[in-house]
Amino acid sequence: MATQQRPFHLVVFGASGFTGQFVTEEVAREQVSPERRTSLPWAVAGRCREKLQRVLERAAMKLGRPTLPSEVGIIICDITNPASLDEMAKQAAVVLNCVGPYRFYGEPVVRACIENGASCIDICGEPQFLELIYWKYHEKAAEKGVYIIGSSGFDSIPGLCIHDGTWKSAVYGFADKSQLKKLRNESHLKPVPVVGPKLKRRWPVSYCRELNSYSIPFLGADVSVVKRTQRYLHENLEQSPVQYAAYVTVGGITSIIKLMFAGLFFLFFVRFGIGRQLLVKFPWLFSFGYFSKQGPTQKQMDASSFTLTFFGQGYSQGLSPDKSKPNIRICTQVKGPEAGYVATPIAMVQAALTLLNDASDLPKAGGVFTPGAAFCRTKLIERLNQRGIEFSVISSSEV
Repeated sequence: MATQQRPFHLVVFGASGFTGQFVTEEVAREQVSPERRTSLPWAVAGRCREKLQRVLERAAMKLGRPTLPSEVGIIICDITNPASLDEMAKQAAVVLNCVGPYRFYGEPVVRACIENGASCIDICGEPQFLELIYWKYHEKAAEKGVYIIGSSGFDSIPGLCIHDGTWKSAVYGFADKSQLKKLRNESHLKPVPVVGPKLKRRWPVSYCRELNSYSIPFLGADVSVVKRTQRYLHENLEQSPVQYAAYVTVGGITSIIKLMFAGLFFLFFVRFGIGRQLLVKFPWLFSFGYFSKQGPTQKQMDASSFTLTFFGQGYSQGLSPDKSKPNIRICTQVKGPEAGYVATPIAMVQAALTLLNDASDLPKAGGVFTPGAAFCRTKLIERLNQRGIEFSVISSSEV
């Protein structure tokens, strides 16, 4: 990706927000990585210069780099001022957009990036926004040769305590789910082929023997993102599509009862305007402590980690799915530090650096992509492994 004409390789937009401050720290960390052979000019962007300056000063203190604030550019721009977004995008090779909920604030940033030749990465967990941006901007981004990549993080994975920005996205997403259904109906997409027996869905509450824990369906953007990735891999790379479902383990019966009450409250209140106002105003109360306006403390983040476990079935080479049952089983895992504000900034920054450094391995034309579609041929997994987010095969056997 050409960066010679741009003052900054990376610009963190929304750097003074709760997630943005951690992304800022991660870029600062990467700037002085022993593995880095070239300079990494970058900037932070937002509405208030004083707040941005304070974020840089906190990062400098935390990382032991007193000269950091003088090494980083500051760009003043506002989501309500399109001209200021244009000026930001003109100066960046890649914009890391940390301003959500994306359904309210994401589209102007995408538009500015495309019109001004900058690529853009976000950490959105809102299916409606992600799919809408694809339909509205994929062709325009391809014409400009820029990459718009959504959902490049782990911030939707449940943790001990999550900042209420994610909660707001969920509130407004569930309230407007009819629009997502309408969007999908209007797309008139040809169904992706189902290979082998159709994947059986679990009950709303089921016991997972493999993990010795109860589980419930995971209602984040994962299924939407994976389906879009599988469509791309099938239609463009002729790969066999997989079927996918996501669940989250919830421990014992007490946790299930707690989540059931929280879910019932949520689904009732989200239907009404006054209910949504209450949900947004009192996230700690209505989420039974899972979300808060303050977010997790540093101590909570240091003590947290995440594990994603994938159980798959498939076919050995040469075996026909039409006439046989799956005869291969595999179990893989992704492990890492606290998901929302440690692993997510790592993933976001490494995705951005992959855009900058692995251009020959990206899809030939620009466009709007999922991470799986954009980075399937790059070294992103290798980069993440080196930075504490571990991808591993636990077991693989022929049945």
